[in-house]
Amino acid sequence: MPGPGAACGDGRDGAERCLSPAGRLAAAVCLGALGGLGFCSNHLVLLLFWRFRALRSPVNLLLLNIALSDLLGCALGTPLGLAAGAAAAPGAACAWHGFATALCGIISLISLAVLSYECYCTMTRTAEPDTTSYRKTWTGIILSWTYSLLWTVPMLFGWSSYGPEGPGITCSVNWHSKDANNASYIICLFIFCLVIPFAIIG
Repeated sequence: MPGPGAACGDGRDGAERCLSPAGRLAAAVCLGALGGLGFCSNHLVLLLFWRFRALRSPVNLLLLNIALSDLLGCALGTPLGLAAGAAAAPGAACAWHGFATALCGIISLISLAVLSYECYCTMTRTAEPDTTSYRKTWTGIILSWTYSLLWTVPMLFGWSSYGPEGPGITCSVNWHSKDANNASYIICLFIFCLVIPFAIIG
């Protein structure tokens, strides 16, 4: 039986995993420190892009998109993660924390796939400048956000769900439920948000 104030979650084997209040505080401090560091470093990247116009090449715009999604992940995911961990139970804070981290993570991965494809095209095209490169880059950026929303919003409306992971400090996709609804989502997520992007990157 966990003590008062303990944070708990179900492990992969179905057993309950708990952290003491001291352990939860230590995890919250680490989460907050990493979130703050990530926010500051990505904010610095955005400032450099804003300050130096020469950095705004098509390829660098994709890097800017990754920095922006990572910054939003730190700005939105960290506070919501701390709130969800404090509640230590599924709820609105947990769902939105899982949504924010999943959304920003998929955006970054898809942006890396688009960046890899753009680098491939740059190396294989002729010496003629591509006047449509900025338009294609913005299309790729919009695609990364749209594609990520396509795979993260459905969990807010019943196709699988977000819930606590590990000892209940953070929230993510519900990896543990084995019903058909959840299993179908996990399989699709694995194929379309991991295998295919990594195949493009590779």
